[in-house]
Amino acid sequence: METIINFLQQTGFYQLGSDPRMLIMIAISLVLMVLAIVFKFEPLLLVTIAFGMLLTNLPGAEVFHEILYAGGHANWSLFGGGDIAAFLAEGEAHGLTPEQIAHFTSLYVDNGIKTITPGLIDYLYLGVKLGIYPCLIFVGVGAMTDFAPLIANPKSLLLGAAAQIGIFLTYVGTQLTGLYSKAESSSIGIIGGADGPTAIFVTSKLAPQLLGPIAVAAYSYMALVPVIQPPIMRLLTTEKERKIKMVALRSVSKTEKIIFPFVVTIFVALLVPSATPLVGCLMLGNLFKECGVTERLNKTVQNELMNIVTIFLGISVGATATASTFLSIKTIVIMLMGVVAFGCGTAGGVLLAKFMNLFTKNKINPLIGSAGVSAVPMAARVSQVEGQKADPSNFLLMHAMGPNVAGVIGSAIAAGTLLALFG
Repeated sequence: METIINFLQQTGFYQLGSDPRMLIMIAISLVLMVLAIVFKFEPLLLVTIAFGMLLTNLPGAEVFHEILYAGGHANWSLFGGGDIAAFLAEGEAHGLTPEQIAHFTSLYVDNGIKTITPGLIDYLYLGVKLGIYPCLIFVGVGAMTDFAPLIANPKSLLLGAAAQIGIFLTYVGTQLTGLYSKAESSSIGIIGGADGPTAIFVTSKLAPQLLGPIAVAAYSYMALVPVIQPPIMRLLTTEKERKIKMVALRSVSKTEKIIFPFVVTIFVALLVPSATPLVGCLMLGNLFKECGVTERLNKTVQNELMNIVTIFLGISVGATATASTFLSIKTIVIMLMGVVAFGCGTAGGVLLAKFMNLFTKNKINPLIGSAGVSAVPMAARVSQVEGQKADPSNFLLMHAMGPNVAGVIGSAIAAGTLLALFG
């Protein structure tokens, strides 16, 4: 009988009673799975994030241990079987807060657990923590991106930059709440860049404890771009402005396309050195695409590499969404501020386009300014759809792709700026 009781106490069903919040997290993961599979909200990443969230909240699974990364860095001594009690005794020296020390003490020391055997996701998460996965995804993104519309119309770079205002306004807004540090506010603000890998890259370095909710917010709102943007676009433009037909873009030579990655990499690296990993990888992937002599590499980074890294990144990020970190007032505010970030970014691009029209001969349709939020190519398609609602003969897609791809570069530069200021 004692053996049977001991077995039952080791089951996950028994352990669920010790922390019912796990049931809530499991339910949330299943809701995200429905959004990804049924409604197709960013399914490639949301499916893996939701499944990672499910795994980490199954009691007894032990696939991810928060303590291994507590304090914002990998605690290598614990990976090697170091004594948990000794580690927590020096917790403040390792960057742990008193609340974290108390939490991990009750979780491990009070239950007689002396060491940790790292789980699968503990090792996979190293790719996030060390900044490997987001950069590799940027190589794939670069290989799939055509910068010709931006090269043909350099003014669209300004629209991409203007859309990043959502990042900085959200930073200010979160600071006003008094709930977050400057580093945490920076991580929340980067949601406004509408670039999931960039948000993960910044958050993993500045506020790893918020990685789960920020990643979920970033990818959820990216999927909702066709819902969030149109009302703002229509509110800020007149019907006459939405009907503006833009001059056809000039043809861009192969030489220009090959030179572009070098120019951007050198300029950004000198301007914001901390943005070099993201922008450098983005431009490397684009060089694979445009140079014409690395077709095998181009196909690999677009397909096999991109898919493998997406799986590892999604599961690892989802696993950080544990009940103790996700179910809090901070998470609710993050979700709310994510909408603010997207809205401000959309408005920033549209308003700058309207302002530029005061000084330019060839008018810009303000609708393309909203594409600067970087959600490629979804935001550009939204500009096209809204333009055709006003005038079915108006084709804005290629014009919108200019600020859209500029937004990718802009969000990476913004990320580098935040890392330089608060990293």
